[in-house]
Amino acid sequence: MKTLVKFLLAGSVVALAGVAYAKDWFPYDAAKIEPPFTADGKSVDVSYVPLDKASKPWKICVSFPHMKDAYWLGVDYGVAEEAKRLGVSMNLLDAGGYTELNTQISQIEDCVANGAQAVIIGAISFDGLNNLVAEIRKKNIPVIDVINGISSPEVSAKSLVSFYTMGHSAGEYLAKKHPSGSEEVKVGWFPGPAGAGWVEAANKGFLDAVKGTAVKVLDPKYGDTGKEVQLKLVEDELQANPDMRYVVGTAVTAEAAQGLIRERDLQGKVDLLAFYMTPGVFEGIKRGFILAAPADSMVIQGRIAIDQAVRILEDKDYIKHVGPKIFVVDPTNVNTVERDTILPPDNYKPVFKVN
Repeated sequence: MKTLVKFLLAGSVVALAGVAYAKDWFPYDAAKIEPPFTADGKSVDVSYVPLDKASKPWKICVSFPHMKDAYWLGVDYGVAEEAKRLGVSMNLLDAGGYTELNTQISQIEDCVANGAQAVIIGAISFDGLNNLVAEIRKKNIPVIDVINGISSPEVSAKSLVSFYTMGHSAGEYLAKKHPSGSEEVKVGWFPGPAGAGWVEAANKGFLDAVKGTAVKVLDPKYGDTGKEVQLKLVEDELQANPDMRYVVGTAVTAEAAQGLIRERDLQGKVDLLAFYMTPGVFEGIKRGFILAAPADSMVIQGRIAIDQAVRILEDKDYIKHVGPKIFVVDPTNVNTVERDTILPPDNYKPVFKVN
C-alpha cells in the first residue's frame, strides 16, 4: 500500500468523534485496520482527510438495504453530501428491506450495466453478494463495502466500524452495571435480521461482553428492522418474560419500544439500550426514555466510502479498511456531545441522485 501521510495530520484539532457537517467535516478521528479485511486485525488511530475535489464527475452507484429508518437516512446524507463536495455523480438504490437480496443484486447489476464506474454496497447479506462482487471486479470496477460488511476478499475497500465492537460496547455498559456476584438481571436481546453480517457480529460482541456477569441474556429474537416487526418482537418477549429488566437491540427496537414502555408504566422497571445510534435514539437518551447507545458516526462512513471510491478511480492513496472511532452516548454526556458530529441534520430528506 502507498504511504498514508496525507491522512495523518499531526497536531490537528478534532472535536469529539470529528465534525460531520458542511465542508469542514474533516479531519475526523478514525481507526484503520491492519492488515485490512481481517476480523482480528489491529486498530490504528488515524485522522481521516478526504480529497479536495475529484478530477472528473465519476459515476458512482450506491446500494442500500432500505431507507426505512433514520440510520440509513444518515448514511444517505453522508454519501450525497460528499458526492456534492467532491463533484461526482451519485445514484442511490433502495432494495426495500433485508429480505430483498435478489432485488439488491438485480439493482446493482442494472446500475453497472448503465455505466457505473464504482459501486458502494451496504450489503443485505454478508455472503450473498460475493458472486456479484466477483463479476463487478472482473470489469475492473471498484467495490466499496460500507456499514454492514461483505465477506468477499475481492472488495476494494471497506468504510465501516466493527459491529462486534458496537455490540460489545452495549454489552460492556450493562456488564459494568451488573457485575458478577450482583443480582441477576434478564435482558431481551433483539439483534436485527438473521444472516446479516453486522447482526451476527453485534450478537457475538454483545454476548462476549456480558459473559461471566449477572446479565442473563434471553434467546436472541431476530427480525427485520421495520418498526412494526421490532415492536411485535418486544411485545411478545415482555409477555413471555414479565420480569425482564432491559430491552437491548437495534436502534429501531429501542425507538419502537419507547411508547410501549410508557403505555405499560414500565419506565424505571425496563430500560432500553441500542447498539448503534440514530436521531430517534439520541433524542430518546436526551429525554430519558433510552439509557444508552454507542455512536458509529454513520454519516462519516458514507462520506469516507465516496472518498475511497474516488481515490481508487484516480489511482491515489487510500486506506483500505477504515471507520470512525466509536464512543457511548448516555445521560452523562448526551448534552455535551455535538449532535451534528454523529447524525444527519433534523428534517433531512432522502437524496437519491447527485449529478
